[in-house]
Amino acid sequence: MPLLDTAAARRHMVESQLTPNQVHDRAVIAAMAAVPREAFVGESLRAVAYLDEDLALSADRYLLEPMVLGRLIQEAAPRPGDRALVVGCGTGYGAAILARLGLSVVALECDPDLVAAARANLAPLGDGRVEVVAGALAEGRAQAAPFDVILLAAAVEQVPDALLAQLAGDGRLVTVLRPGAGIGKAMLMERAGETFSRRILFDAATPRLPARIPGFSLAAGFVF
Repeated sequence: MPLLDTAAARRHMVESQLTPNQVHDRAVIAAMAAVPREAFVGESLRAVAYLDEDLALSADRYLLEPMVLGRLIQEAAPRPGDRALVVGCGTGYGAAILARLGLSVVALECDPDLVAAARANLAPLGDGRVEVVAGALAEGRAQAAPFDVILLAAAVEQVPDALLAQLAGDGRLVTVLRPGAGIGKAMLMERAGETFSRRILFDAATPRLPARIPGFSLAAGFVF
């Protein structure tokens, strides 16, 4: 198999996936053009790392497709110096993008293998911008809160109250809500003091967090 020209692949990702799909923030584009996505997937997927689709990290966990991740990050309006929490960080790609944008990032993961992979992948940053922590995803990281930005890096049926409570007074949470069998809706949730608002951003077929990870599934309705 010929070696992948990763620099060219990243340029193609920007030109064919990001900019045609309303990712226009120059800083976000520059970050995604710089961070090597192939470093965050398994060896067998590196040749297809820049396809516009979600890539498997394990049997039931996925790396968000570039367009979805780029738009979510853009809509979260990250600013250099902001504090961010990435919930379900997987192998660390989203955390690396936010760190590249100048944020201080807590990358939270519950799967031990993914925690180890994220630590190995993010270690080359070497400047303390990202802390990878293991823990229950639905609980967030209260001891490090508040966060200006929370990225929930998968589709979910609902966002736990504990995560919303860890937003700063003007914080922004982005994710894909997918409560039923249909396509999901990328969402921006914003906090203004004690008030929370939400706005639908775009449709997304992002895979859900698996049901084995507690706190993100809606309670089953009563059935006669």
